[in-house]
Amino acid sequence: MHDLPLIATLAGGLAAALVAGYITERLHLSPIVGYLLAGIAVGPHTPGFIADTHLAEQLAEVGVILLMFGVGLQFHLDELLAVRRVAIPGAVAQSVVATALGAGVGHLFGWDWSAAIVFGIALAVASTVVLIRVLSDNRELHTPTGHIAVGWLVVEDLFTVLVLVVLPAVFGTATTERGSGSAAMALALTLGFTLVKVGGLAAFTLAVGGRIIPRLLDRIARTRSRELFTLTVLVIALGIAVGSTAIFGVSMALGAILAGMVVGRSEYSLRAASEALPMRDAFAVLFFVSVGMLLDPRYLLEAPGLIAAALAVVVIGKPLVAIAVVRLMRYPMRVGLAIGVALAQIGEFSFILGSLGRDLGILPATAMNALVAVAIASIVINPLLYRWVPHLAKRTQAGRVAIADQRPPPPSTTHRAVVVGYGPTGRTVTRLLRENGIEPTVVELNIDTVRALEQDDGVTGVYGDASQREVLKGAGADTAGSLILTTDLTSAEEVIRVARELNPNLYVLSRTATLRDLPVLRKAGASGVFSGEGEVALALTEALLHRLGATPDQIDRERQRVHDELFT
Repeated sequence: MHDLPLIATLAGGLAAALVAGYITERLHLSPIVGYLLAGIAVGPHTPGFIADTHLAEQLAEVGVILLMFGVGLQFHLDELLAVRRVAIPGAVAQSVVATALGAGVGHLFGWDWSAAIVFGIALAVASTVVLIRVLSDNRELHTPTGHIAVGWLVVEDLFTVLVLVVLPAVFGTATTERGSGSAAMALALTLGFTLVKVGGLAAFTLAVGGRIIPRLLDRIARTRSRELFTLTVLVIALGIAVGSTAIFGVSMALGAILAGMVVGRSEYSLRAASEALPMRDAFAVLFFVSVGMLLDPRYLLEAPGLIAAALAVVVIGKPLVAIAVVRLMRYPMRVGLAIGVALAQIGEFSFILGSLGRDLGILPATAMNALVAVAIASIVINPLLYRWVPHLAKRTQAGRVAIADQRPPPPSTTHRAVVVGYGPTGRTVTRLLRENGIEPTVVELNIDTVRALEQDDGVTGVYGDASQREVLKGAGADTAGSLILTTDLTSAEEVIRVARELNPNLYVLSRTATLRDLPVLRKAGASGVFSGEGEVALALTEALLHRLGATPDQIDRERQRVHDELFT
């Protein structure tokens, strides 16, 4: 029975997150708001069920590791370099100004400069989850504005990771050497030693891990076991994160990001994202719930001035800096408004930084209360503000030009197809598509086949399970004209359902072994279904009629009759 607190904390926390997340989703808000509110509901400061705060924080550490692994998995240096001219100076300027404004707010309310600066840094970094959600909902993620905003956020994230690495070294040394004349020297040595350890970890993970991890994933992938593949990716993420602390003495967050970067550079990135990271979502929910548990609702009445000032930094100060930088770079006002508003919120990195500051004794308890309150308010406000961007931009000629320029013409869908499977049927379909000017992308679960496709045949191949949303999206199903399932899949119904959600206009052809699956796949959204059983019956019917001396007209009529009996 001693395990009951753990089970109760898991069940209670996740149940509250489910209810609150569903409500906020229905209100067209980020579910993060719901998870934070769920944490308040099951926290020690509200009546009713109270989850174990210590256990929730331990489970949340796993969520932090998996969140950071996901950040590394999705980090693409080429995307950042493509927008570096505006993203790097913009992110640096915004981080510096927002940190200074946040530090000023903290110091104004009586905190020492150490606490105020850490608080300012926490206000400076936006939430990746919220940013992607807002851009996706407004169909701007894959526009120039979206690329700049994501690149901008990547620079902010890298800066915050650097702070997470340096902060323990700075304040650990400051505490132990306080009052000593050699404090400055000790601090410099500690920082230098920390940077050496970080460099060693990065070199070891990217160089050695970059050779070993893909080979390990190769071996596991050939077993065709989804459970082993999922387990391998989780072991890589957690193992490197823990090893980074145990061996190199740096934060687990940095180790997890590096692990994600190694896997992300391999051919297994899409499959890792689709199959091995659903657990990330569950533990990330617990992370946000554990943060919400820290908020005492009474604090909202005790320090409304601090919360209002910090919120102003996030939703007014940060956008103004972004707009100024973007305009200085000669981008249209529409782009500046969109980027500024998209970044006008805080989330997961702010909480991670705030929790570290609290653990190091830098931030007072009121700081985490303020961060949670500002996060909830800014995440609620953010999508509402973003809807006003086009209206504000239309007030100027620059805004109207930007609207015309921002949305590129939709990609051609009639000349792109996604083919699932590359057996004899898949090869034939792919060849016919290419001969008729339709560019196919093949989704396969055999890594050797994917490599041969690209090297020998010049066909784009995607390694992964087609029933996973990320894999289908990575293959381009959201913008393709057709999807063709050329192999018998037990998950064919799920593949079709997910594909229809991504692209309602998609033309879907599916193969199935048995006739009983026809109505199921048609109901899922298949435009046409072809059964091996039925085709064999038709072929046998035709062969038998030939043998009996039937005329061509008789054979055609009988084929049609059998076809109608079997397929309708």
